[in-house]
Amino acid sequence: MFVLLWSTGFIGARLGMPHAEPMTFLALRFGITAVCLAVGAVLWRAPWPARIGDWGHLAVAGLLMHGIYLGGVFVAIRLGLEAGLSALIVSLQPLLVAAAAPFILAERIGWQRWCGLALGMLGAGLVLSGKLGAGAGFWAVAACVAALLGITVGTLYQKRHCTGHDLRTANMIQFSAAAAACWAAALLFETRRIDWTGELLFALAWLVIVLSLGAIPLLYLLLRRGDASRISSLFFLVPPTTALLAWPLFGEHLGPVEILGMALALAGVVLVNREAR
Repeated sequence: MFVLLWSTGFIGARLGMPHAEPMTFLALRFGITAVCLAVGAVLWRAPWPARIGDWGHLAVAGLLMHGIYLGGVFVAIRLGLEAGLSALIVSLQPLLVAAAAPFILAERIGWQRWCGLALGMLGAGLVLSGKLGAGAGFWAVAACVAALLGITVGTLYQKRHCTGHDLRTANMIQFSAAAAACWAAALLFETRRIDWTGELLFALAWLVIVLSLGAIPLLYLLLRRGDASRISSLFFLVPPTTALLAWPLFGEHLGPVEILGMALALAGVVLVNREAR
C-alpha cells in the first residue's frame, strides 16, 4: 500500500508544477496538510509531545523528509533536470541508508541484504534508463543531491528520534516546520504567483490526501516496526510502480528493458526482507 500511494506522487507533481513555483506549491501543500492534522488532533484529542526536545526532533525530521527532500526534487525539475534522472539519483537512498544504519542505528546488514539492495538498484536503473537524456546544469543536479541527502538523513533521524509519538500530532509538527521553511524560501526566491486552475486544485487535493495524509503515516509506521535499511528498500519499487501507472494514464512507453527492471527490483526487495526473517 505504501509503495502504491507513494508512486502516485508524480501525478500531483506533473499536474501542479506548471501552475505554481516549487516552494510556493510545497508551502501551500504542507500548510493545508498541517491545518488538516491540527483539526484532527483537536477533534480526537490526540496527545502532544511532552518535551520541547521532542518538538525539536520532529521539526528537524520534517524539514529533512519534506522540506529538503521534496523541495530539492521539485527545484531540480524546475531547473531542467529530467524526472527520470532525478528519480535515479534519489533511488540511491536505500544504499546510503544501509551504509549508515550499522553505525547510527546498530542494524546488522548481511551479505544477502547487500545483494538485494544492489539488485534493487539495478532494477530501478533499468526501469528509468529509457527516461534519461541530456543532462542539466550544476544547480539542478545539486538540488537533487540535496534531496537525496535529505530523505536519507531524514529516514535515519526519524527512526532514531521520532518513533514514539502520536502520528497525528507528530505529523502536524513536521508539516508545519516544512511549510514554514518552504514559505520562507518562496518569499526569498520566488514570485509566489499561483494559477488557480482545476489541475492545480486536483494536484493539491491528491498530494494532501493521498501522499501527506496517506503515504507518509504509512512510512512512519513501517519505520517503527522494521529496520531502516529494510524499509528503505521499498523505494526501489517506486520507479517500477510509477512506470506501470504512467503506462495507461499518460501513454508512456513500457518495453522489455523496463519489465526486466521491474522483475529485478522486486527480486531485490524480496532478498532484503527475507534476510531479516
